[in-house]
Amino acid sequence: MDRALSGLKQPHYANLLIDYSHAEDAGIYQINDDLALVQTLDFFPPIVDDPYTFGQISACNALSDIYAMGGIPKTAMSIVCFPDDKLDIKILRQIMDGALNKLIEAETALVGGHSISDSDVKFGLSVSGFVNPKKMFHNNKPRLGDMFILTKPLGSGIINTVLKAGFASKEAVNAATEQMIQLNKRASEIASNYDISCGTDITGFGLLGHLVEIIQHSELGIKVDYAKIELLPQVEEYAMMGLVPAGAYKNKMYRKCFIDDYEKLDQVKLDILFDPQTSGGLLLGVNPNEADDLLKELLAANIDAFICGEITDRAKRIEVVL
Repeated sequence: MDRALSGLKQPHYANLLIDYSHAEDAGIYQINDDLALVQTLDFFPPIVDDPYTFGQISACNALSDIYAMGGIPKTAMSIVCFPDDKLDIKILRQIMDGALNKLIEAETALVGGHSISDSDVKFGLSVSGFVNPKKMFHNNKPRLGDMFILTKPLGSGIINTVLKAGFASKEAVNAATEQMIQLNKRASEIASNYDISCGTDITGFGLLGHLVEIIQHSELGIKVDYAKIELLPQVEEYAMMGLVPAGAYKNKMYRKCFIDDYEKLDQVKLDILFDPQTSGGLLLGVNPNEADDLLKELLAANIDAFICGEITDRAKRIEVVL
């Protein structure tokens, strides 16, 4: 999509704060000094067998981009590709039921959608909401000294790959599924009360890929401590067996130039740090004087959270401590 959009020219709109040229999690259109419209969309093929669960995951994943901007989702429209000549329409109804379950939890109204007949199932949502433009989170405005807090363990991409291979443990699958159907709603609400310099959600680029996004156009860098990062069950075991999604290798190939001593690092651990996540957690750069308080409040709300790194003065470099 970046290559398709590059070079496109559209007129300047004074109220358009963020568009496709910013590589942010959502587009932002300002309505007044304290209110802006935030819009995003996401859809993908099933990553689990159960249609209802797939609908839940898809909804959480789409809503997450609104939360990653510090916004509040309000309405959603479904995006459906479905082989109605091969599959029972009841399957689509189950997907929609799962998505609606999470939209209701998010207090977001389903207002419609669009469907096409396709050879394979794909499902997702276009989501609109509101954000205060003075308080929204950006994914490209790091601040020296800030600490990074991540709100979900890593490894869902690896576990989904092992699941497709047919021998993922029940413990690992249950943990990954439970995480993917968890909204980032409460984490975003809590974070909005703190001094956040930058924020995003961890999805297709993996943790290190999204960290690269944060610093690549700045004069700052990042230090990541692998020992502090929480993982889903058996992720290291599966990664050591080479059961890693192709997306992780693609992420490494395009972003390894930002990683200090890349060739000397444990490649299995790098695979995990580049593992593409579905409905991943929020990554929050927070004032170091407030990091402990934010972490405590997240944990008190039963949100998995941990400090995983900090912003440094080493321009466009990421130091990974293993």
